Amino acid sequence: MSDQLSCHKHGRPDLGYQYWRWQPHNCNLKRWNVAEMWEKLRNKRLMFVGDSLNRGQWISMVCLLQSVVPADKRSMSPNAPLTIFRAEEYNATVEFLWAPLLVESNSDDPVNHRLNERIIRPDSVLKHASQFEHADILVFNTYLWWRQGPVKLLWADAENGACEELDGLGAMELAMGAWADWVSSKVDPLKKRVFFVTMSPTHLWSREWKPGSEGNCYGEKQPIDVAGYWGSGSDLPTMRMVENLLSRLTSKVSVLNITQLSEYRKDGHPSIFRKFWEPLRPEQLSNPPSYSDCIHWCLPGVPDVWNELLFHLL
Repeated sequence: MSDQLSCHKHGRPDLGYQYWRWQPHNCNLKRWNVAEMWEKLRNKRLMFVGDSLNRGQWISMVCLLQSVVPADKRSMSPNAPLTIFRAEEYNATVEFLWAPLLVESNSDDPVNHRLNERIIRPDSVLKHASQFEHADILVFNTYLWWRQGPVKLLWADAENGACEELDGLGAMELAMGAWADWVSSKVDPLKKRVFFVTMSPTHLWSREWKPGSEGNCYGEKQPIDVAGYWGSGSDLPTMRMVENLLSRLTSKVSVLNITQLSEYRKDGHPSIFRKFWEPLRPEQLSNPPSYSDCIHWCLPGVPDVWNELLFHLL
C-alpha cells in the first residue's frame, strides 16, 4: 500500500469513503469476484501504463486480487519504472509502468520527476512500447501532467535541442496521436485488450459544490448528491480531443469512463491524510486546506470502483 494513498493509516478518522459503490441507472454492474478475475488473468500479463493516478488503480487491483494468493505463491518486484506483482499458481502478473506522458519524456524516472520544465519526444513511444507491447491486457491513462504549464518538444530528427513549445493540450494531442499510431499498427484485438481511462476529476474548489465557500476537499465526508454534477477539475476541451482520437480506434480500444462517477466523490481524496514527500512549511501546517491532496484517491476507495468497471468490461 502506497503511503500516498493509505489515508486511514495516516490518521483519517472517518471511513465512509471506503464503502460507497457505483450504481448506474437502469442496469447493474457485474459484482466483483476475485476468483473469476484471476481466471480472466490466468497465463496473462495485465499492465497499467501511465501516471500516479493509474498507479493508484494498479495498487487497488493488486489489493483486490492478492487476498486469495498464498504468501509463498506471490511476489512483488522492487519499485522501478516497471513494477510487477506475480501470482505463481495463475502464471499471471499485474504490472505498472511509469509513463506519465505516454511518450518518451524527461519525467520518465518514477522517483526523480519533479522538474522545472517538461520535455517530451512527441513522436516516440518506442521506449515505453518495448516494455508494454507483450502485455495481454493494457490499461492506459494520461492527463494530469499536461496541466502543469507549457511543454517543450524534442523531435527525433531535430539537429538541435528542444526549443519548440506548446501548451499542455496541444502537446497532449501530439503524444496521444503517437500512442494511437502505435495502437493502430501493433494491436490485434483478437489477441490483446486495450483500455483507455478517462480523466480523473479533482476537487480543488469547494465553491463549485458549496457556493460561497472558499475551501477544497479538506474535511469532506459525503459525496456530492447533485445528479450530473460537473466541476472544473474535468476539462471539457481535453475530453473532446481524447474522445475524437479514441473514436478512430473503436475496434481496438475500450474506454473506461470514470470521470462522471468520480466527480461525485469529493469525499474520496487523501486531503491531509497521507505521507508528503517534501517537508511541510509552518504556514501550511497552520492551514490544513493549503496542503490538501484533492487529486489522488484514498484506498480502499474510488479506484476500486474503476477496477470493478474493468472487470465488468473484461
